[in-house]
Amino acid sequence: MKINYWMYAGPAHIGTLRIATSFKRVHAIMHAPLGDDYFNVMRSMLERKRDFTAVTTSTVDRHVLAQGSKEKVIQNITRKDDETNPDLIVLTPTCTSSILQEDLENFVQRANLSTTSDVVLADVNHYRVNELEAADRTLEQIVVHYLQKLESDTIFQKSKIPSVNIIGVCNLGFHGQHDITELKKLFYDLGIKINLIIPENASVCDLKKLPEAWFNFVPYREIGLLTAKYLQKKYQMPFIADSPIGVTQISKVIKEIEKILVASAYKVSFNKYIQNQTRFICQSAWFSRSIDCQNLIGKTAVVFGDATHAANIARVLTMEMGIKVLLCGSYCQSDTTWFRQEVQSFCDNILISNDQNLVAEQIQNLMPDAIFGTQMERHVAKRLNIPCGVISAPIHIQNFPLGYKPFLGYEGANQIADLIYNSYTLGMEDHLLEIFGGHDTSVIIGKAIESKIGEINWDNEALVQLSKIPKFVRQKVKNKTENFAQSKNISLITLDTLYQAKAS
Repeated sequence: MKINYWMYAGPAHIGTLRIATSFKRVHAIMHAPLGDDYFNVMRSMLERKRDFTAVTTSTVDRHVLAQGSKEKVIQNITRKDDETNPDLIVLTPTCTSSILQEDLENFVQRANLSTTSDVVLADVNHYRVNELEAADRTLEQIVVHYLQKLESDTIFQKSKIPSVNIIGVCNLGFHGQHDITELKKLFYDLGIKINLIIPENASVCDLKKLPEAWFNFVPYREIGLLTAKYLQKKYQMPFIADSPIGVTQISKVIKEIEKILVASAYKVSFNKYIQNQTRFICQSAWFSRSIDCQNLIGKTAVVFGDATHAANIARVLTMEMGIKVLLCGSYCQSDTTWFRQEVQSFCDNILISNDQNLVAEQIQNLMPDAIFGTQMERHVAKRLNIPCGVISAPIHIQNFPLGYKPFLGYEGANQIADLIYNSYTLGMEDHLLEIFGGHDTSVIIGKAIESKIGEINWDNEALVQLSKIPKFVRQKVKNKTENFAQSKNISLITLDTLYQAKAS
């Protein structure tokens, strides 16, 4: 079996389940066929969590297709209410089950009459939104549901010392658990108390405490931004949605925090802290000025991922490492305007697309020295023999490391610097690979590099000559020669064709 089309973001119900299972004492009922119930296995395998994944599938089988769900959904809700007694049960349909056009809202209303748990229906359009958009909407929906249960005249008392809500960190995020630990360290150093972290390991009963914080912090734009905007509108709570990825951006975020605290009549200055961390503590700031990092000047890269990570990694590559970003792209089409404004000064080209084949084509045309993307770009990089660092979801189990590898904060800046530097073959290493062949022999070259034009072949003599060309320009020479051959209607490339293409 061959996969012809990959998705960067999963279907909407995966986003809803990511939020529901991140909360404590929340159970999700998924109204779906058996083929859609892979979330349980995915969470258990990737997150390596030892607790039971609180998701039950209300199976859409042939009887449901013929007669409708009738009481099946309600029975599953009341059964889980009796068995696990959760604080909240979230019912989520899928694209498949939505075809039945059943009144699931009515099922929820009827279930609420006989359960001690709250029951809500995930209010997302499963045909129009993807996993990230659904997660963002579901988190906002749950927060609104519990805050609206409070009386309208409730007066919220702000904490005596500066405090923050961290919004949006949930299951199956990219290095999410490590990033939370780093954020806790950062806020502790700044003397800011963490009021709530939602939804990860939070209780829905604690959501009423959200307005007690001085401000909200959204580390990833993809999930949490809607909630932060709601809290700003409803309770006049300021929020920060910039991610502290890279030394430059960390300083900017800390200055934004300082501005919020000063506006709240809390006199503070973090200049000394930023200077101390940048000059003496964080290794990446020193490394970017070292002779080792000078080897990266003139190197090229392609960056692709979610909006948060792609934009910030492009900034690090350009401003902190001196690397030329040929293309920076994202599959988050709903955040196109912000992304374009954020990266337009850091790269030559911008690509907003969820078509993995188009991204692969752009990479093959540009042939950068390195790629920083998702697991999909990693597969493209292997085929083209280009080094690749994974910086964004979608990801594989290897991107849930057991060791401490955050991407946020000062330690995250160190980890990113290591990832970038180690992704390139530099100096003597590159020279030795060319001399001794290393893992890149002429036999492999003839088979590994796929022809862009399927009707054109190479004879052995031309392939041998091609293998002698330095690796960093070999693919460009190959593409140019094939394009030349196609323009001349040449089906077999010989040594003469290679030289004619060079001279053209």
